[in-house]
Amino acid sequence: MEERIKILLAEDDTNLGMLLKEYLRAKGFETELCEDGEVAYDAFLNHPFDICIFDVMMPKKDGFTLAREVRQINSEMPIIFLTAKNMKEDVLEGFRIGADDYMTKPFSMEELVLRIEAVLRRSVGLRPEDEQEIFKIGKLTFNSKKQTLSDEDEEQKLTTKESELLKLLCLNVNKVLERNYALKNIWADDNYFNARSMDVYITKLRKHLKRDPSVEIINVHGKGYKLIM
Repeated sequence: MEERIKILLAEDDTNLGMLLKEYLRAKGFETELCEDGEVAYDAFLNHPFDICIFDVMMPKKDGFTLAREVRQINSEMPIIFLTAKNMKEDVLEGFRIGADDYMTKPFSMEELVLRIEAVLRRSVGLRPEDEQEIFKIGKLTFNSKKQTLSDEDEEQKLTTKESELLKLLCLNVNKVLERNYALKNIWADDNYFNARSMDVYITKLRKHLKRDPSVEIINVHGKGYKLIM
């Protein structure tokens, strides 16, 4: 049985805290909720966690202080900050401490899960299946390390973004690759400009893959893309 990811959640808003805890548990994360920074610090000292989610404004010990103390014990611990503020100073302070991500309330819980997954991917490195370098795409061969797409007649060099996007499509072949997931993994942000940029790269990949008519990247309305073959 696969071991569940353990999240330390520090949030002093009881209603939001319970909602987040139940949602994360429903998504398969083992989640410990603490109502202030001191309780969260004690929990961190006594239990192993894979990622921390800290509200910035908390009684007894604020999220920034808590994060500094956690990082003194484990400098690699991934941390996501939650805040009701959208002040530039707070954002900068969070990243100075070494925040892996930062979300301003109110936020979508679905987006929080996407960001948790993206942070974990960056912090733990590639999962074993992501280490695969060679993919067969119909009659084409894609080498993600060399960033090449080749058949018997021709080898084509891809750009880094093209290669990263094609690899995600290959790892999810015949399944939907969600737009937000791809944007967070490759561009680290799902803003409008990055989304338009990804559309351009999808168009480029479609042109490259035309060498095999049995291969296609289709749009899945409202969700993302699917590599079918």
